[in-house]
Amino acid sequence: MDTPQINQTGPVKWDEPERFLNRELSWVEFNKRVLEEANNGTHPLFERLRFLSIAASNLEEFYMVRVAGLKGQVRAGITERSQDGLTPHQQLEKIRSACTQMSEAMQMTWRKTRDEMEGHKVKICSRVDIKKRQAKWLEAKFENDIMPVLTPIAVDPAHPFPFIPNKGLSIALHLFDTKNDQDVYALIQIPSMLERFIKLPGTKPSYMLIEKVIMMHIDKLFPPPMRVDSYATFRVIRDSEMEIEEEAEDLVLTFETALKRRRRGRVIHLSVHHNINAELKEFLIQQLDIMPQQVYPVNGLVGLSNIAELISNEDKDLVFEPFDARFPERIRDFNGDCFAAISHKDIIVHHPYESFDVVVQFLHQAAEDPNVVSIKQTLYRTSDDSPIVKALIKAAESGKSVTALVEIKARFDEEANLRWAQDMERVGVQVVYGFINLKTHAKVSLVVRRENGRLKSYTHFGTGNYHSDTAKIYTDLSYFTCNKILCKDAVSLFNYMTGYAKPNNLEKLASAPINMRETLCDLIDVEIHNAQKGKPAAIWAKCNAVLDSQIIDKLYEASQAGVQIDLIVRGICSLRPGIPGLSENIRVKSLIGRFLEHARIYCFANGEEMPSRKSRVYIASADLMDRNISRRIEAFVPIENPTVHRQVLDQIMLANLRDQKQSWQMQPDGSYIRQKIEDDMFCAHEYFMKNPSLSGRGTAVEDAPMPPRLSLKKKGKATKKSIKNSN
Repeated sequence: MDTPQINQTGPVKWDEPERFLNRELSWVEFNKRVLEEANNGTHPLFERLRFLSIAASNLEEFYMVRVAGLKGQVRAGITERSQDGLTPHQQLEKIRSACTQMSEAMQMTWRKTRDEMEGHKVKICSRVDIKKRQAKWLEAKFENDIMPVLTPIAVDPAHPFPFIPNKGLSIALHLFDTKNDQDVYALIQIPSMLERFIKLPGTKPSYMLIEKVIMMHIDKLFPPPMRVDSYATFRVIRDSEMEIEEEAEDLVLTFETALKRRRRGRVIHLSVHHNINAELKEFLIQQLDIMPQQVYPVNGLVGLSNIAELISNEDKDLVFEPFDARFPERIRDFNGDCFAAISHKDIIVHHPYESFDVVVQFLHQAAEDPNVVSIKQTLYRTSDDSPIVKALIKAAESGKSVTALVEIKARFDEEANLRWAQDMERVGVQVVYGFINLKTHAKVSLVVRRENGRLKSYTHFGTGNYHSDTAKIYTDLSYFTCNKILCKDAVSLFNYMTGYAKPNNLEKLASAPINMRETLCDLIDVEIHNAQKGKPAAIWAKCNAVLDSQIIDKLYEASQAGVQIDLIVRGICSLRPGIPGLSENIRVKSLIGRFLEHARIYCFANGEEMPSRKSRVYIASADLMDRNISRRIEAFVPIENPTVHRQVLDQIMLANLRDQKQSWQMQPDGSYIRQKIEDDMFCAHEYFMKNPSLSGRGTAVEDAPMPPRLSLKKKGKATKKSIKNSN
């Protein structure tokens, strides 16, 4: 697949758009890295299948949101250029080319993986593979479990073309009525509740696609005199970005209406089997009211994300070795009393290596503790059967004052958030939906407890969502503290979210959109000043995206001053590293592996070689994106407790910087290169799975060896130089 190209004829000037990479093409590069994990021979077979499914699902969401947005701009006649200088139309042209190549690469990977599956006795069957006994079983399966939920539709003036839902899989048919001597077009929508892969009886796992099963028995749906002349499986992707009026009087009602609109959004992308004939293709184009360039022929499996259905844990050799998250021994030392453990010393929990149960236990203990008087909680995304929401409901039922800041603008989780909000309101939780023009993205819990006749606050700050399912695969940080100043700042932040009054008295905490941008720029300015004075100057940052033009320009300024900058950016990055005279002191890497890197960490040398106790360390809910820094409520939290500081800087950040096995090095043109994988390469995920965190160690492991001390020095080379060499 081609990489995004730059139009550089000489040194990049400070005010030229070429200093930025295109956001959308950077996303394509990210998804290529995900797809490459599906071809990574060090992963078990089903895990590679999982990566392929994720890459396919990512691409679908990209079309639903990003491509849909650009198409909307083109329809509206908007010609405003992106920060890298491209019009919406130009971006769509480049996206189409890049994504077409990506789709082809996905299908090649699928064919290769399917062949490997057969080597492990897992077979995807075609009609010729079916034995008589299986055919008889399939006939009964079709008649009893499939046919009753299908609705074959002949499309004519009396039967208009039906609405096809987003991501809906269907079969288009060109039939011939031999009795009346006329052509008939027809449609069979395949309901989403039906399995895409039908498992056949037998000792070895064998499957058949639902559309093939249907076509085996098509005469039961269209009996003679109907004859099938041609057919094709197809799938539509619709515009799923919602437009919310800023002046909407009733935000909840607005979202309920918008969710219904989403299901009927414009068709953005039509994928069809590549052997569809011209007449059937033209029929679909007309009926779906799309342009020919929105049709994407697929030489392989239409709806590739469905292959996740094939993943089974029955064969342990085909999946990752199970990993059980540790529960911090520090909390066990206090007989599971979270408040006592936090009062003793701040603690940070590193998910998924340490269990999210700590967060759940913290809130359930608060709900049951008669000394707790109030709980305040932000909710951006949470699981369907959320233990966090259950704890809040339980607390309200027991008479505590409970406030929940529910963000109903969390893309694709709006319906779940509305449902939970209504459940909580019924039992007396004070539900606040926050700002219309700002998303509440901060992850904060505030528990107020009566102790010794006085009120004491406990706060949890997170880098990830309060989602017990994703916490098993997302790497995130949960920071628990009873620091008076941080807790006071948390109170001010909650008051801002419920009362709209901007706090002007934050002492330690920074928050977007209030002062996070200024705080970040001030921290970078300190490094610039130290570099100019000849002092050690460095920035280490870990986040999911780097897009904000002002912050990128500030990092370029720091690079020009001699500040050594190492960025770990999992996803999209518009900053271009390694450009002489602009960013030669900036290095960017991306980690893609078993767990999804999600934590946001920002570290600044502060006049001494990193890592040092003097380094300034922060965790955050925000990435370096304009939407995070300007249009969301975010928390930017300083880490000052010595043990927690050392865990985040000396353990987590160093391990991520040292990682080789799952790291990709970003090039100036936006492409990425990975070293050939070798067994002895350092792997951050493996390190964290094997070693307990520093702040979570308790008396039960006091005699156990400390985790291996990490260093960026290699064979006597200086730290700064070794980072450059490793990147």
